[in-house]
Amino acid sequence: MTFPLTAAPGERENVMAGSTGPIGGPTLPQERRVVTAIPGPKSQELLARKQAAVSDGIGTILPVFITAAGGGILQDVDGNSLIDLGAGIAVTNVGNAAPHVVEGITKQAAQFTHTCFMVTPYEGYVAVAEELNRLTPGDHAKKTALFNSGAEAVENAVKIARYATKRQAVVVFEHGYHGRTNLTMALTAKSMPYKYGFGPFAGEIYRMPLAYPFRWPGGAENAGREALEQTIGKIEKEIGADQVAAILIEPIAGEGGFIVPGEGFLSGLASFAKDNGIVFIADEVQTGFGRTGKMFASEYDAVVPDIIATAKGIAGGMPLAAVTGRAEIMDAVHGGGLGGTYGGNPVACAAALGAIRTIEEQDLVGKAQHINELMVPRLLEMQAKYPVIGDVRGRGAMLAVELVKPGTLEPATEAIAAVTSFCHREGVLVLTAGTYGNVLRFLPPLTMPDALLDEALGVLDKAFASLP
Repeated sequence: MTFPLTAAPGERENVMAGSTGPIGGPTLPQERRVVTAIPGPKSQELLARKQAAVSDGIGTILPVFITAAGGGILQDVDGNSLIDLGAGIAVTNVGNAAPHVVEGITKQAAQFTHTCFMVTPYEGYVAVAEELNRLTPGDHAKKTALFNSGAEAVENAVKIARYATKRQAVVVFEHGYHGRTNLTMALTAKSMPYKYGFGPFAGEIYRMPLAYPFRWPGGAENAGREALEQTIGKIEKEIGADQVAAILIEPIAGEGGFIVPGEGFLSGLASFAKDNGIVFIADEVQTGFGRTGKMFASEYDAVVPDIIATAKGIAGGMPLAAVTGRAEIMDAVHGGGLGGTYGGNPVACAAALGAIRTIEEQDLVGKAQHINELMVPRLLEMQAKYPVIGDVRGRGAMLAVELVKPGTLEPATEAIAAVTSFCHREGVLVLTAGTYGNVLRFLPPLTMPDALLDEALGVLDKAFASLP
């Protein structure tokens, strides 16, 4: 379990007051309100239309159709108000319609929506790059390229590392998730639903053990050291360190189950990479922009990535992603080797500048720490009451519980389905994750009022109490 908090007393006073309404976004009553079955009749009508018009390959976790959102509330077409513990999968860190984001989008859309930066550039792209160069870890010279999605950012990070090193091998890790393109499916560990039936995949990808404390055979206290030793040994014997272009890792494994690697694992990997001319890439797509109680999760381990891939929380809900890295690495690629028609879209760039401004003005990094302080004791209390909760883990406002059959490490998949269903019926949106499908993950918007969070945790407690 890892729940570090770094702000000194008094530093979070400006965010703790946010218990009666959202920091930003539409003015919605910040209360849970269930007036129909979930989903209600209007949502069911829309669901029928979705099933007739949208590919069955596009799944839906909770088929309620949303009309408004803000603070910690999702309002649906039937008039239900649900507490949001998903934030669009860590996208709406600043809320669903933060004023600075809306203002930036509105102003930019009225000026122009597209020219393609590779044809005729515009200032917004440059301004976002400047902000990312400033905010990401390390004081070295950096440069940035903008893209559309997390998968695209990761794929381009690998391209850049291969080009800069003139090597091909890429090291990734068990329980890792990096996207749904062909290369990023190869980088991703889990088969179903992400990879199954979609091969063949890109080559020169080598998977190593992740320091997974809860499940490490040698005990949680040894996970970091032992996994690092195994990884280095496998790289040296099975690949050759001088053949490795990049080591790619999420500082906290997201879809894999919010796994915080054992102590010393990330820093040891970064040191090994530096000693062997390997590009160390941090996939901070889900962990970035204040989510973990730091601007970027790499900061917890004092790791300065050579390249950092970002997306999700970067632009308050608009599609944008970035690769930021050491200037000499980013400049290694020939002119025209990077890009994309929509990469760094001007409207998305305006949204990103608004989101960054919101994070800093409202101290949402501090708010993530505050959410941690509220949630972790309650989750630990539940763990003490309900043996099905095998582990409580995470950082900041990126938290999870792993459910197991009591006294074992066997995944409690029936229990997680029952808990999720209970919460959804009661108007609390929760998400699942994990290689074994047995992790409940919590990603509240950083604008979540305290009272709503407390109420959501109360519903979660009742959900566990309802298990047979």
